[in-house]
Amino acid sequence: MTESRIRRLAMTLMDATTDKDPLVQEQIYNALCYLGESEPEEILHACDEYLRQHDKLAYPHRVIILNAMETVVKNNIALLDKSTAKVVIFLASNEMTKSKEVVRDWQQAASNVLVAVGQRFINKVMEEVLTKFQPGILPHYFIMQTFANLSVSNVFGMVPFLNSILGTMLPMLGMAKQDHMKSVFCYALQHFSESIQEYLANLDKAPDPTVRKDTFSNEIFSAYEVLFNSWLQHREAKLRLAVVEAIGPMSYLVPSEKLEEQLPKLIPGILALYKKHAEAFYISKSLCQILEASVNIGSRSLDMQLDSLLGTLHPQICAPADPSIPLTVKNHTEVLRCFTVLACSFPDRVLAFLLPKLESSNERTRVGTLLIMRQIINSASSQMEIKKPFILASMKLPLQDSSNKVKRAMVQVISAMAHHGYLEQAGGEMMLEYLIRQCALPADAKAHLGGIKLLKKGTLEGLGKSPTVAWQAHACNCTHVSSSLQHRRGQIRGGGSDGLQQPKKQLPDADDFTSDSVQSISVNTLFLLSTTVDRMSNVLWPYLLEFVTPIQFTNALTPLCKSLMYLAMKKQEEGENASLIRYDLNANLPSPYAITTRLLVVSSQPYVGDCRGTAALRLLNVLHYSIHPALDQLWSKKVPPLVEYIEENTEKSLCQKEWEEKLLLFLQETLMAVSDNAWICQFSMEMCKQLNNYNGFALEKNFLYKCIGTTLGACISKDLVQKQLQELLETARYHEKAEWEGLASCFGICAINHLEETLAKLEDFVRSDVFKKSVGLFSIFKDRSDNEVEKIKSTLILCYGFVAVYAPKELVLSRIEADILKNVFQYFNTKVLGIKVETKDLTLKLCLIRSICMISQAICNGVKCGDFVFSRKAELVAQMVEFIKAEPLDSMRTPVRQRAMITCTYLVVLEPHLSDPDRTELIDTCLASVLALPPLDSMKEGDGSVTDTLHKEMLYGDTISALKDLLKSLLQRNLTPHGLQDMFAHLGPWIKSNKEHERQRAVEVSAALLDFYLGKLNVSTVIPFYNLGVLIALFSPRCSDSLASVRQYAVDCVYCLLYMQLRYEGFARDHRDEMVEGLKALKKGLEEPDFTVLFHTCNNIAMVIGKRVPPDQLMSLLLAMFEGLVDPDKNCSRAATVMINSLLKERGGVLQEKVPDIMSIIHGKLQEVDEEHVRKAAQQTVYILASQHKSVVVSSLLGSSLPFDSHTCTMWRSLATEPNLTSQILEQLLEKVNKDVPYKESKCFLLGSSSERVATPLPLAATCALYEIMSAPESGAAVLGLYPQLFATLLLRVSCTVGVQLPKNLQSRERRSTGPAPRSLEPCSCAVETLRTMLARGGSEEVAQAVGSAGGWELMGSPERHHDGVAVLASAMARHAGPRLPLIVKNLIPILSSVLDNQRVTTTAFFAELLNSNVVNDLILLETMMDNMTGRQKDPCMLVRMLALRGLGNISSGAPEKVRKHGAKLLASMVNGMDDKDDPHNLVALEAMSSLSKLLDHMEESDIQSMLLHVAIRIRPFFDSEQPDLRKSSIVLFGNLTKFSEGNCEVFFEQILNGLVTLLLHLQDPKPEVVKACKFALRMCGPNMGCEGLCDMFLNHLREDRSLHYGEFMNNVCKHLMQSYPEMLNRLISTNLFYFKSTWVDIRAAAPMFIGFLVLHVDEDHCQQVDLDQLISSLNLLLKDPVPAVRMKVAETLGRLVRIL
Repeated sequence: MTESRIRRLAMTLMDATTDKDPLVQEQIYNALCYLGESEPEEILHACDEYLRQHDKLAYPHRVIILNAMETVVKNNIALLDKSTAKVVIFLASNEMTKSKEVVRDWQQAASNVLVAVGQRFINKVMEEVLTKFQPGILPHYFIMQTFANLSVSNVFGMVPFLNSILGTMLPMLGMAKQDHMKSVFCYALQHFSESIQEYLANLDKAPDPTVRKDTFSNEIFSAYEVLFNSWLQHREAKLRLAVVEAIGPMSYLVPSEKLEEQLPKLIPGILALYKKHAEAFYISKSLCQILEASVNIGSRSLDMQLDSLLGTLHPQICAPADPSIPLTVKNHTEVLRCFTVLACSFPDRVLAFLLPKLESSNERTRVGTLLIMRQIINSASSQMEIKKPFILASMKLPLQDSSNKVKRAMVQVISAMAHHGYLEQAGGEMMLEYLIRQCALPADAKAHLGGIKLLKKGTLEGLGKSPTVAWQAHACNCTHVSSSLQHRRGQIRGGGSDGLQQPKKQLPDADDFTSDSVQSISVNTLFLLSTTVDRMSNVLWPYLLEFVTPIQFTNALTPLCKSLMYLAMKKQEEGENASLIRYDLNANLPSPYAITTRLLVVSSQPYVGDCRGTAALRLLNVLHYSIHPALDQLWSKKVPPLVEYIEENTEKSLCQKEWEEKLLLFLQETLMAVSDNAWICQFSMEMCKQLNNYNGFALEKNFLYKCIGTTLGACISKDLVQKQLQELLETARYHEKAEWEGLASCFGICAINHLEETLAKLEDFVRSDVFKKSVGLFSIFKDRSDNEVEKIKSTLILCYGFVAVYAPKELVLSRIEADILKNVFQYFNTKVLGIKVETKDLTLKLCLIRSICMISQAICNGVKCGDFVFSRKAELVAQMVEFIKAEPLDSMRTPVRQRAMITCTYLVVLEPHLSDPDRTELIDTCLASVLALPPLDSMKEGDGSVTDTLHKEMLYGDTISALKDLLKSLLQRNLTPHGLQDMFAHLGPWIKSNKEHERQRAVEVSAALLDFYLGKLNVSTVIPFYNLGVLIALFSPRCSDSLASVRQYAVDCVYCLLYMQLRYEGFARDHRDEMVEGLKALKKGLEEPDFTVLFHTCNNIAMVIGKRVPPDQLMSLLLAMFEGLVDPDKNCSRAATVMINSLLKERGGVLQEKVPDIMSIIHGKLQEVDEEHVRKAAQQTVYILASQHKSVVVSSLLGSSLPFDSHTCTMWRSLATEPNLTSQILEQLLEKVNKDVPYKESKCFLLGSSSERVATPLPLAATCALYEIMSAPESGAAVLGLYPQLFATLLLRVSCTVGVQLPKNLQSRERRSTGPAPRSLEPCSCAVETLRTMLARGGSEEVAQAVGSAGGWELMGSPERHHDGVAVLASAMARHAGPRLPLIVKNLIPILSSVLDNQRVTTTAFFAELLNSNVVNDLILLETMMDNMTGRQKDPCMLVRMLALRGLGNISSGAPEKVRKHGAKLLASMVNGMDDKDDPHNLVALEAMSSLSKLLDHMEESDIQSMLLHVAIRIRPFFDSEQPDLRKSSIVLFGNLTKFSEGNCEVFFEQILNGLVTLLLHLQDPKPEVVKACKFALRMCGPNMGCEGLCDMFLNHLREDRSLHYGEFMNNVCKHLMQSYPEMLNRLISTNLFYFKSTWVDIRAAAPMFIGFLVLHVDEDHCQQVDLDQLISSLNLLLKDPVPAVRMKVAETLGRLVRIL
């Protein structure tokens, strides 16, 4: 019986092989293999039987079965008996040869079966196959292929048959006429030869160790003759390649004398194929085998073929290999192997052929030759040993090649040479220098066409500066390097310029390799040679130091420093003094002074050149002993923090000034540690000597100047100092602007210790011949004065400035007027024929300004600054004023005015005080020079480039800042209200200018001044701020300026003025006034230009001003405000009016009485006049009228046309001023809302259409009026007093207007309304907005915001989602307005009995959500509300019933402790809800289930037990509902019910088992929320199932945050199920069968998989309970499912059924 069922399963699966889906076919194949693992022989017999019975089965389906047979045989070869093997062999043989035509897939599969069986039963296979391999009859194609594959897979078993096979096969070669037969014969001969070689190589393991090569030699030679003499000449390319592939391995077996005899024909024949075939790999591979065979026999004739071999193979290497075509790369490898074979045998002749090729001008020839040389150097090292000098000499020409490809190949050759001792020979240094030159290549630079000449040390030409080079892993591709470095190819990437040299464009025919890639490979090679090749240490050290100082090797500094550091450390490990550099033995090495200078200077730009700063400093640290013995401890301590500082920063974050200061401090400490004057003198001379090396490198050169200054400062020899300073002045490149500051900083730093010498040298230089040569009597009239003399003077003037700043203050103050200023002005003013002529040179002018600025700073910072009287101060200020006046007012092209103002900023603080006229002239000149400039945009229009525009923007910003700093400096001298008034006397006209840009600048400056004044203000006694009113009146109207920036600055000004007043009143500096601080928040309202926003903000500002201005200032403030009405900016004029009225309202005033009958006049005036003061006066009037005649005013305004226009709205809002009045008006309006019905039913004209609801006018108008009044901030108190009534009325108003239309007349009027868009009159929107405003005004802003954030307002206006919106509102009220709820609930309870459904729905929804919060319990409202919710269960409206259940369920959240008390009552309500008969869509049942899930945690078990089974059975049908919500809720409830199953353990366990399969399958539910519910339910069920393993699985794998691998999970679940409940197998399978018809594909696929896993893990003892026939039939039926994924799972399960057969 078992056998028949296994066979039946196998037959079912084989029947399904006709499935067209490849994945299903693969699964069928896997299932057959699985069956075969269990019963291999049975399955093999079944396959045999099936294929024999289904003779007509198409071959693609037969292939699946044959592939399965092959796998079964391979995996179970040891278990097969001979009879089964014989059956399989016979079937496979027949399948393979059934068709005489070649059907590759089918016959290949059959052949593979034979090869698999042949692994053990080779004799049986050969016995069968040889019957179809008869002499004289051409065999089937796959017979020969099977022989070939058998010879590879079972060498020892097959080789003994080969002699016989070859004997039979040889005569057949002549019979083969078709190309495919010839190819398969070649294929067979190739593999036969390879097998024979392997057999002979392993004779010690072979069954017959007597086998010799001679056994096969004659037959192989006979076959060779046919292949070579006949088939190789065939026109079919594929056949020729098959022949070539065979001849290679055959050549090893051909008799030696025959091979020697054939070589003169064989090699030319093979070489000739290169011309016929584009793909040369197979030819090269065969040729290499032939060459190896020839060398093995010691062939003499190979010598004769050498020239043709070299001539043919060489172009193969010269043709570049394409990495995207693997065979071209393999071909290169094989050709290089050929060269290795030849070089080992004929070294002299191979070199004689190759080395002249290096002289070729052809790039490919040179590159290819270098590749071969690298191969030979590596693989024929012993043969090349005596050729090293010859090879090195031959490399001179390639070293001069400009091609990047040649360079790259050359670097690889150098790497190979390094490993084999070439670089230790004479000429090795030349190769190393070449390598370092490649490391120094610039990025993407054009190669020099004339080649790179190798020059002697000291005469090398500069190659420029490279960009940052990434250290990438470009290995040298040398065969002898460790495997981690072999054949690594880094991705070459280009770098950008570092600013030192612009990259040049490539030529049109540029190399594929950029100079970046060559550089990167070279850098990597140098580092590898330094660190991995031990023999190179003595070659590279200290030789590499020679390349550190020459400027042309700058780009190579980083790799050089890294290599040198490694070598030095290695030397140190060898001995304490091993790294000490012997300068006496190495004449070419740079001195320690040169090395230190070079490394220190390049470190000043630490991120250039692949972070050369860290490399240079680390090398410097390692070389400390060689630099000076005294530096050991200092550098060991100081260098690591410097390196760490670089590594912690980036190029962007590094502060260059701070970094240079650190390096200069390091240099200073170094000089102190050395403390050897002779050494320091020599050091300074070396620094000066290196200056010219950095021409074109401005940043590095400037830093070097600073280093020279520092070193000279440490030098004791004053003569040397003066000599060096003289040399610097004589050799400086004055025509380069960048060099002035470097030279000046050098003099400044030097002056710290040598002030006298520095000043003396500057004076001496002016009197020297060098200077006089440039300054003749008439030189001022010559052009050269602009280019030379003025530049020298500029530099000297700058030098004096730096000397003043750096020199000790106690020494320099006495020299400033007597020496420094005298000489500065002497250079600036030139006398011609005794007349002083002031220069017009811009450079000289800027240098003078800067120098005076630095001199002023020096005085300010001096220790005697307070006592120092600067007698020339007024003269210098006047000079600066003249410079500023000379600047054009229509443009700003130079920084003269900015720098002159900065200088004045420092000058004005010095003694003596400026006179009033001088002070006035300075202020007015600077204001006019800056504020009157054209707008920045117009100044930028003429600029051509983005750079110019950015420069102008920066210059403008710096100039404004300089003006602010100058005015602050002047104000500091008189920090009083009078001083402030005096300053704004100058600024006032600019603040009121009719030009926007002038106002903007003036107010910006004013804000800065007032902020400065406030910050500096320190009031010791309470004094009046007498001009507060005037100043506030100057700025407050500007809060409405047409320019947004002016508005913002104006608020800042008012803010500062009010705080000044508070300070003068005696408040502390840290006092913060809430009202004044509110001004900052008002700035947001000033960003928008909309006047209504400005109006509101200005009003608030005026309120703040009104509350904080003292009484004695009020009138002056008002009078000054009235002056503002004539402001040229209309916005400011209106703002003045607003502020006047706001002040009057805030502080009180005498107002004229008004009368009720002027209401209409007010409305008319508001329509006519656009003046703000009229509007405000009208609002005041309305308020007064309403306070006396509120009913008349309300009735009059309600009579206004709807929608209310803006003037009517303004009038309504004016009624919100006084709380008592507002409360009375609100009560009247509430009465109007409730008095009339909310809507009327109106029949539509269209036949058959339903009636529509139309809003009644009076409640609508009253609602709009409520909105307008409550939108006014002043209405807050009144709203608070009527909060419950307003809330309840407006909430019900919303519910009554959902879906209600406007009357027709109002619809048309709303469409016709013009002007600014009025508020929507749509009844529901209007009611919602009014409720929203009421909440905000009633102190429940958080409620309104919370509802808005949750989208509640929109939901409340939706007929379908209105109740959800009400729930959002209730939730927000509970959270943020709990104390308000009792009165609101009291007002709403009667509404539950309303005749209007919508009011009952709204009230029930509100109560239901309130029950979700504990605030209801806290306020003792729970019992009342719960009773009301219970009473709604019989409500005729289904939505009310559903909401009532939701409310009862919410008690679990709001008052969980009450659930236990009322458990029985609540449970009864939920059960009744689940049994609701009038619930066609199960919405009430859904709510009941959701609510019950929430309540269960808090109920008594005794309450649940009686209903537990009833509920579980009632909800079970919902598990498979089409509605996802029902599935989810029922499953979650089921999970919660498990908590109460202890009392009814057995009964409820039965319910768990009933639902287990469903829950597990729904883990594949298409809805994520259902999957989540299933995970929860299963986690809950786990502890009740009595299986600890299953429980742990559910708890661990079904966590919500964890993704689930379903197949693996189900496998483990089934394993536990079958271990714990094996008797449940049939029941579980039966339940799964039900889901075979599921509409969900994933569940339909999961069900058979579930069954498969159950079967996989069940014990044999329990297999009998399964109805296998029914199961197999169901699976067969499902195997026809239209979805491939389902069929795949069925096939997989069918394979597993073998477990229970």
